[in-house]
Amino acid sequence: MPFIENAAALIGADHVLTGPDAAGLSQDWTGAYQWTPLCVLRPGTTGEVSALMALAHETGTPVVPVSGNTGLSGGTRADGAAMLSLDRMSRIREIRTKTRLAIVEAGVVVETLRNTAAEQGLMFPVSFGAQGSARIGGILSTNAGGSNVLRYGNTRAQVLGVEVVLADGRVMDLMSELHKDNTGYDLRDLVIGAEGTLGIITAAVVKLVPAPQTHATAMVAPRDLDAALALLGRLQTISGGLVEAFEYMPRDYIETHVARVPGAREPFDAPHAVNVMVEMAGPGDIGGMLETELAAALERGEIADATIAQNDTQRREIWARREAAAEIAFARSPRVTTDIALPLDRLSSFFDRVRPVLGDLDPGVTDTCVAHLGDGNIHFVVYPTRDEPTLADAVVQAVEGVVGDLGGSFSAEHGIGTSKLPSMQRLKNPVALDVMGAIKAAMDPKGILNPGKLLP
Repeated sequence: MPFIENAAALIGADHVLTGPDAAGLSQDWTGAYQWTPLCVLRPGTTGEVSALMALAHETGTPVVPVSGNTGLSGGTRADGAAMLSLDRMSRIREIRTKTRLAIVEAGVVVETLRNTAAEQGLMFPVSFGAQGSARIGGILSTNAGGSNVLRYGNTRAQVLGVEVVLADGRVMDLMSELHKDNTGYDLRDLVIGAEGTLGIITAAVVKLVPAPQTHATAMVAPRDLDAALALLGRLQTISGGLVEAFEYMPRDYIETHVARVPGAREPFDAPHAVNVMVEMAGPGDIGGMLETELAAALERGEIADATIAQNDTQRREIWARREAAAEIAFARSPRVTTDIALPLDRLSSFFDRVRPVLGDLDPGVTDTCVAHLGDGNIHFVVYPTRDEPTLADAVVQAVEGVVGDLGGSFSAEHGIGTSKLPSMQRLKNPVALDVMGAIKAAMDPKGILNPGKLLP
């Protein structure tokens, strides 16, 4: 095939995979989407990415960029398309300790960057369960979130500059190391979160922060969600914003974790409906600060129980409970997964309102969730009694209807990909969709970059 032959001439035949050699990138992590790619391209430099995109533009060949392939929204589906993997572009070019930044290629694994920064007493503050396989290009393309958003913000907030190969092969060098650069449209932020539809991110300048001296980690059983958020507010006030994670796990989540994960234990001696993992990080006696506030909350009756990790082993056990979320969500089927965001003062209202609506659709329906409670992001999973596409669609629309009424978003941190295209069509402001379409047409006139994703 001419495209494959020409691509092989550009980057070497060993780096153009076809047939069985491409099978490893023929489905997404969830298994919900499967495809047969035209080929898998593995360039080793920005110049090679540029040459491949120029070839794709000339021949009208669709290109789907892929990083760690850990997405949950079908964003790497690539029927008949050339998949462009940046796994060979995995160099950490430089760690600058004085200015607290790293210059990295898009194929760097997040955990690798975090470990390398830690050797210099620094931290890359994006953290989530898939960090051992997710790559920098992917988390920038989806503007990934994670457990530390509460303190540090989404991935976009960690980026100073990017290098992007456009659809026609031109390289847009935005590798700024500046914290202020007010020179026109913010093209950096435009490509971050665009899911590879506007260009292929090949490198980035990312911020690092001082590694915390100490962590204080606990499991807490608040009276209800409102009491949990009140606790969060007090902890933020007394610490000056040092809460890094505040994660909600309901009772059924805990039960599934204990049942399915060997060696897993209950967080408390008695079961509780609301279970929250809290972690604070900073200098000095942060543990004493947390212990004092939890004791006061117990005395006021706002929490029923609390246990503070006394060592790294106990801290890892607490984090393992939270990071088992994907395994717990996928423990049952049929299932409908959602990734929603709500204003903090409307979280309780969401659960109160959505469950009766779901019960009307399917009287035997059940649900579970795990939530980044501090930033209002809920991973709400619904288990209908029947595996019917029409029922699944009705569940999605019911959940999104309640979310919309409460001023929330149907997509918090997992991206749009393929799975949320109907929601974009229904719920995104039509003028905003028109503007997005115009930007796409201007930057990718042939529509070859990750076609069929993000834009309905």
